[in-house]
Amino acid sequence: LFFSGRKLTQCLLQVEIVEGCRLPVLRKNQEHEDEWPLAEILSVKEVSSRKLFYVHYIDFNKRLDEWVTGDRLDMKKLQFPKKEAKTPTKNGLPGSRPSSPEREVNGTARRLIPPQPGRKRKANCGGTDEDSQDSSDGIPTAPRMTGSLVSDRSHDDIVTRMKNIECIELGRHRLKPWYFSPYPQELTALPILYLCEFCLKYLKSLKCLQRHLTKCNLRHPPGNEIYRKGTISFFEIDGRKNKTYSQNLCLLAKCFLDHKTLYYDTDPFLFYVMTEYDSKGFHIVGYFSKEKESTEDYNVACILTLPPYQRRGYGKLLIEFSYELSKVEGKTGTPEKPLSDLGLLSYRSYWSQTILEILMDLKPDNGERPQITINEISEITSVKKEDVISTLQYLNLINYYKGQYILTLSEDIVEGHERAMQKRHLRIDPKCLHFTPKDWSKRGKW
Repeated sequence: LFFSGRKLTQCLLQVEIVEGCRLPVLRKNQEHEDEWPLAEILSVKEVSSRKLFYVHYIDFNKRLDEWVTGDRLDMKKLQFPKKEAKTPTKNGLPGSRPSSPEREVNGTARRLIPPQPGRKRKANCGGTDEDSQDSSDGIPTAPRMTGSLVSDRSHDDIVTRMKNIECIELGRHRLKPWYFSPYPQELTALPILYLCEFCLKYLKSLKCLQRHLTKCNLRHPPGNEIYRKGTISFFEIDGRKNKTYSQNLCLLAKCFLDHKTLYYDTDPFLFYVMTEYDSKGFHIVGYFSKEKESTEDYNVACILTLPPYQRRGYGKLLIEFSYELSKVEGKTGTPEKPLSDLGLLSYRSYWSQTILEILMDLKPDNGERPQITINEISEITSVKKEDVISTLQYLNLINYYKGQYILTLSEDIVEGHERAMQKRHLRIDPKCLHFTPKDWSKRGKW
């Protein structure tokens, strides 16, 4: 069949775009130039008689997903979704593929899995009781929160692929979430979700927040302050003793971590929250979590610097602090593997600077080249041996010379390292750390 340009346009206008369709969508790139990447339609809604389409740009990070109007869609290259074969379930009955849920999508889910008896917890903050209209009761049940940096897609259905919170107000900052987070559904329709920046309780309005602040006595995270230098502090929080705070922290973190699965059993975890102090209190900058007992020597389960504090050196400070704890514990540590793309970049940068710092401080012994083993580097830095080796290989420092392996530092490597260290103003001072490791294996159920 052949159509004239006008008839083709009329036909295209009559085509109904459904979830799963793919087509080019107009967006601005980093140089603010127009581009037409291929995108998938995840959801369609109508607002004031105008259709909006929630799109995911193929091969782009999900944080760029957005609602767009029809004039940004290239209808001439529309691809309809292919029908997928039914897959048998455990009882032999046909079922849908997990990636194509057979249900209406309205942008959020009440629960990710059916509620379990006895799992509902009443949220409280600082020992205060809240009126029912701003209470955090009814936290939805969800898959176990491993705190992991591991990419997890076990619940990657249409609902969880879509951002469900428009904006979060946290202290003096307004944050635009990047990813889905299972806050209660009744809060996801609000233009702004308000959080107490000290206890992280979520509230539906500014009035509720103001009333909460008159009752909430916290001006810092709960738990023990184990580090302070200048305006930077770290608080150690036990996921069992401070369950509500830990759960609220995980909900906030999920807004900015695509790979993190969420569950409200925080008992097996410790949370280390970094804060910045001013006259109003200790304001959360970022955090990392770690298992109380790890058979794989993980010293970090999940790590996040909040967006207002990113690109200011706080991420490396969090990583450096995690290794200082490992040094006090007398262990080598490593983050959970595999790392996300951003996680790998951050850690590779930290490992590179830390190892190069050791190598460049080596002094010749009796006129001979300085010597050091990989095990010695690992012991000095508390970086696990496998991470030391992978970093040396990434930097291309290992060479074979006269029957033995040697480390060779080029001028480019040295100059690049010196430039990077000049920009790195924030460092952990071990003298300011007041931390006594616990042997969790002897403490029963944590």
